[in-house]
Amino acid sequence: MILESRFRLVALVQACGPQPVIGRRDCNSNEKLHRTKCSSSDPGVYPAAAPPAGRECNHMGQLFFEYLLVVSLRKKRNEEGYEPHITYQFPKREVMGRLQREEEEKCMKAAHLFCFPEGINWAPLTEYKSETFSFVLTEVDGSRRNGYCRRLLPAGRGARVPEAYCIISRVACFGLFSKIFDEVEKRRQISKAMIYPFMQSLREAPLPSPGNTISISSFIPDAGTEIICLTRPVESWLEHVDFRALFRCLNDDEVLMVFAATVMERRIIFISEELSTLSQVLHAVAALLYPFVWQHTFISIVPTVLIDVCSAPTPYLLGVQKSLLEQLTDHSDLMIVDLSPGAETKFITRIGDEESLLPAKLTEELLLRLSARKRNASTEELNCLVSEAFLCVFTRSVGHFSQHIRRSGNSRHFHKKSFLKAVEHKSHLNFVKLFIQTQMFDLFIQEEETQPNPNAFFHRKVSEYHERTKKEKMKAGWVRGVVV
Repeated sequence: MILESRFRLVALVQACGPQPVIGRRDCNSNEKLHRTKCSSSDPGVYPAAAPPAGRECNHMGQLFFEYLLVVSLRKKRNEEGYEPHITYQFPKREVMGRLQREEEEKCMKAAHLFCFPEGINWAPLTEYKSETFSFVLTEVDGSRRNGYCRRLLPAGRGARVPEAYCIISRVACFGLFSKIFDEVEKRRQISKAMIYPFMQSLREAPLPSPGNTISISSFIPDAGTEIICLTRPVESWLEHVDFRALFRCLNDDEVLMVFAATVMERRIIFISEELSTLSQVLHAVAALLYPFVWQHTFISIVPTVLIDVCSAPTPYLLGVQKSLLEQLTDHSDLMIVDLSPGAETKFITRIGDEESLLPAKLTEELLLRLSARKRNASTEELNCLVSEAFLCVFTRSVGHFSQHIRRSGNSRHFHKKSFLKAVEHKSHLNFVKLFIQTQMFDLFIQEEETQPNPNAFFHRKVSEYHERTKKEKMKAGWVRGVVV
């Protein structure tokens, strides 16, 4: 990893969901596919480069996590303000080889930045509401790591500064690591030494496949041996997502406008005071694109030192703390969404055509499906309903793509002209023409051309839609015949 300059650091955090980022449309196709392809059997696990020397692996070849850090604030020498530093690390650096230590030191510096993105302006506090958020670090080879962070006020009396627990992992599962944080925090209140055996047991445990559970035994003084059960959701591509935050901040019409701007790969900035809100909303917006993947800059929480990235002319999804809003002086060709409760307007600025980008019939169907949400629905139920609703946009508009990928010799090629002629509803045509120019569609098609059935879930949904449509047409024809 490299940290020599601000904009090189930005390259490390350009990531979205469980797939890597591609920075240029003109790079080699094979290289792009290599860097964007996730494990088809488990999309919740990031593709990893060869592990550094000395890195241990469980028998399934995938670790729960790579590092646990406790990052604290300390006063800067001879200067005002605070700087973050690591007060605890597991596994300890002594067990690493020299090359691995050098690599990981750079990773730790990046983690510092995202655990306390506000910079140096802190003051001791007597009260502080803890929050959990996440970030992503992308390495120069395209592999990536998730950073999960819980920030809280350490136990004690009087005014003190917050500290952060940070877990670095290749696994994208926010809920899973939130539960792990609960256990780490419980042990931290007793002693730092109590964290080590729990994390060692977790590190040695096999990572469960989606829908499965792993049990970890852990001893706590005065409480005895506890059994901690950790379960991964069935739909692994949604295990890093909770749509509640998105729909808590925006109403259905506003979500659709954000979705439309995202599909068209525009520059979008989200504003909030809470790091957890920024993190959850940005990951939720990215998940609405499934089976397509955001291919441009994605930083769920922009540190103060990187605020210049908001001036970049290329597409991005950025989360910016509200205290930095005044530094966003250029509002041209940009959507700024205020997630703050009670905001006078949710859109500080936007292009103005977002309400007309999606076809009217698809918009109506989306709103109808979203209106079926239940107030007391579980996270899994809400995720399923919302993801299915937005997936319909793609099954109905571009789901016929596979019929226009044809074999020529040993290769397969997508025929764009015949694909456009075959768009079922002509009212969808303008939307489809714009969408197929995006990088996310381009990479999706390249993946389909070169790999056998890489998006099986989407193919199944398209087949189900075509079957329903066929039956509806047959039924309508039968009814017309009876009437005549």
